[in-house]
Amino acid sequence: MDLYGYFRSSASYRVRIGLNLKGLAYKYHPVNLLKGEQLGKHYRELNPQGLVPTLEDGDIHLTQSVAILEWLDEAYPESPLLPENPDDRAHIRALSYSITCDIQPIQNLRVLQFLQAEYGISDEQKVQWLLHWVDLGFSALEQQLQPTPFAAGNRPGLFECCLLPQIYNAERFGMDMDNYPKIQQIANVCSELPAFTKARPEHQADSTL
Repeated sequence: MDLYGYFRSSASYRVRIGLNLKGLAYKYHPVNLLKGEQLGKHYRELNPQGLVPTLEDGDIHLTQSVAILEWLDEAYPESPLLPENPDDRAHIRALSYSITCDIQPIQNLRVLQFLQAEYGISDEQKVQWLLHWVDLGFSALEQQLQPTPFAAGNRPGLFECCLLPQIYNAERFGMDMDNYPKIQQIANVCSELPAFTKARPEHQADSTL
């Protein structure tokens, strides 16, 4: 199994956590987003969108992080990332999608680069933009979480794969996580688990490149 990603990419980080939770071995191939390697001919042949991550498993080429995570759950059902009950699955998907569809897309690298290039926003305005949308999303999530170790009960899964990278990104830009105690409680528990610590950006080979 081969994973193409970037160490600070939230989407790549999600998939690393999911692979680790399932105990699946993979070879990591760095794609430097700041150098534009995702737009090169070779990588575009793997992923026409020019985005990370891309996962290869034999002849299968998969893109889009949540689609990859859900495929992993179906192809490798041990250590499931989603609950058995369909109502619970829908709830976890909704929580996860609120991050991956509503918070993260409007603050990823290409959006921020466009805002700076086309509208001349400053670095300070960029941070204000990012924290505004994260706060809206986290405030809503805080109201939907129950006082259990993880969103689905006693085991981390899809939601935690999405949450921890978003927290990492928010904290990079100075977000005060004390405003979201339920989210922070989940993050604190996850931070003690090897599947999450191994997936952290600073532990990836390209973090020093």
